[in-house]
Amino acid sequence: MLRRTFLSAPASACFAQTRSRPSFLFITADDLGLNLSCYGETRFKTPHLDSLASSGVRFTTAYVVQASCSPSRSGMFTGLYPHANGQLGLANTGYALREDLQNKTIPALLRAAGYRTGIIGKLHVEPESCFPWDHRKPGNTTRQVRTVAAEAGQFLRDAGSGPFFLMVNYSDPHAFRNEKDPTGWDFPPQIDGLPENPLPPGPETLFDWQGIDTPGQRIRTAGYFNAIQRLDAGIGLLMDALRRSGREQDTVVVFCGDHGPPFARGKTTVYEPGVRIPFFLRWPGVTKAGAVSPRMVSTADILPTILDAAGLPLPGQLHGDSLRKAVTGGRWRDFLAAEFHFHGARPFYPRRAIRDHR
Repeated sequence: MLRRTFLSAPASACFAQTRSRPSFLFITADDLGLNLSCYGETRFKTPHLDSLASSGVRFTTAYVVQASCSPSRSGMFTGLYPHANGQLGLANTGYALREDLQNKTIPALLRAAGYRTGIIGKLHVEPESCFPWDHRKPGNTTRQVRTVAAEAGQFLRDAGSGPFFLMVNYSDPHAFRNEKDPTGWDFPPQIDGLPENPLPPGPETLFDWQGIDTPGQRIRTAGYFNAIQRLDAGIGLLMDALRRSGREQDTVVVFCGDHGPPFARGKTTVYEPGVRIPFFLRWPGVTKAGAVSPRMVSTADILPTILDAAGLPLPGQLHGDSLRKAVTGGRWRDFLAAEFHFHGARPFYPRRAIRDHR
């Protein structure tokens, strides 16, 4: 049974009184597994993501609630697993959050508390009425990472000195529909000249957890790795924009993948390559630079963490918990779960996974 936890109102109120309200930069990367230098990747380097990880705490064991885009993001926004929030499959196939969660998503709760809210990139959770954005730049154009940084910079200037919540959702390293073959998916080797030095396909660009080696697979996996390098360049530009805004020191930064790679035994499974993701938290005054935590964390912990930092009460019973406890030595979970229901509208193929520290 999943443990339901609460943040006590007195603790959050005390935090709100003793410190000014922080702002939040929440960054996700579509289909990003553990292929970063800071998680042991050696075939290419990810210096900007490594720098972000080292500025706070890097969690070595982090799971999404479900390895499918919409259900995964629903867990981030609500602190609940899909079986409890209603978003069992993709948003474009008819699934949506429960009606009573209308005012209980991160942007809804923060906007009601006076935060300026913004999103760059896809939302992909329904109904959109649950997400009151002051600024929205939709679409899957976030592979153009220079444009993303410019858009984020404009949002930060518009926010002025007030508290904000900005969510930036990078399309990389998600595959894209091949214009020459609308039924297929592909990875562009470069976009706007990035990455500067694409990896060529070869035997070294395969996933060891797949055990698959074909010419086509080599091309796809190399393309996936090149998309991660482009993402890394984008993170560097985005963090430069935050520094230039002068808001870096009062901004909590959360970074994670929305699930693992879009390959067999990855995305849409409950195997570790599907549900296990990179996860960083930089919380000024709470996390320590260069920290690495073995504690088992979930993307369901994002909402309670943000509300804790903002000094706001939880909206009800949640599956997640504030990561303050995980990074300051408080009592933490002994088990970590993941689930799967649907990706598209069908088939319904329920799966569950649970792990301990082994």
